[in-house]
Amino acid sequence: MEKRYCIECEEPIFGRLDKKFCSDQCRSMYHNKMNSDCTNFMRNVNNILRKNRRILLELNPTGKTKIHQSILSKKGFHFQYFTNEFITKSGNIYRFCYDQGYLQLKDEFVALVVRNNYVH
Repeated sequence: MEKRYCIECEEPIFGRLDKKFCSDQCRSMYHNKMNSDCTNFMRNVNNILRKNRRILLELNPTGKTKIHQSILSKKGFHFQYFTNEFITKSGNIYRFCYDQGYLQLKDEFVALVVRNNYVH
C-alpha cells in the first residue's frame, strides 16, 4: 500500500484512505492559510458594515428620522459601504446596512428608515 502524507506538515497519515491531514490542528492551519488573505478583507468590511448599522440604529430610535448628513460623518459613518439598495418607482435610492437604511435628500439631509421585511 502506498504511504500517504499530510498536505500541511508532510507527516505520514494513518487511518482512512481519503484522509488528507494527520490531525485537526494541521487541517485548521491549512484552511486558515488558504483563507487568510480574503478573511482579513472580509473582516474589515464586515466591521465597517456593523459600525454603520449601529450608527443608523442609534440615530433612528423611532424608525423614521431626518438628520443632517454631517452627523453621520462625524460619527464615522462610511457612505460607500452598504449591504443592499432599494430603488423606488420614482427613482429614489434607499441604501441599507442590513435592516437599517437611509435615503439621501436635498441640502445634505438624510432620511433614516428601518426595513421591516428585510428577509424574503
